Order: sequence, then C-alpha cells, then structure tokens
Amino acid sequence: MDSPYWFELAVAFGGCCIGNIVFEPFAAGIPKWRRVVKMLLGGAISVYVSALGGREAFYVMLGLVAAGIVVIHGWWLPKQGINGWTAEPKGKYYALRGWKSPPQT
Repeated sequence: MDSPYWFELAVAFGGCCIGNIVFEPFAAGIPKWRRVVKMLLGGAISVYVSALGGREAFYVMLGLVAAGIVVIHGWWLPKQGINGWTAEPKGKYYALRGWKSPPQT
C-alpha cells in the first residue's frame, strides 16, 4: 500500500470495530448506516489530523478520544445511575437518550 496513512486508518477502523463490539448495548437504537458513517468519518478525521499535524497529532487525538470515552463511560454514566459497560438499567438509559423503550431500529 502506497498510502502514508495506512497506520492511521488501521488504528481508527480497528478502534471503531472494537468499540462497536464492546459498547454495542449503547447503540441499540442507532441505525446501522449511521454506525458505518461514524466509522468512515472517524477514518477521514484521523487521516486529516495526521496530514495536518503528523503522527504525533494523531496520537494526541487518540488520547483525547480515549479520555472522553473513559470520562463518559467511567464517570458520567454511573453518576446518572447507568452502568457504563452494560447500559443498565435499560429504561433509565433509553430515557437519557430520549428513546422510547425499547428503541426501534
């Protein structure tokens, strides 16, 4: 592959795949097409950041994204009374998202 951004794309798409598996309970009401667009947008942003600021800027972006995930799932959701790994209790999580229980995809 001649692209200098293969590493960024591999990390971004790999992270999205792992995130989709681990945090699947949080995406119960999100259409699959939106999840695909989110993954493609993540790859595009990763390449853009790396093109502008180099691989160091890409690593900083990864750190900020990881910190955001830790804050939301490790602190903010539990503060709202929702398990940050399982999205339980479901009724409380659906209400937080503004979904009817159970959401329709």
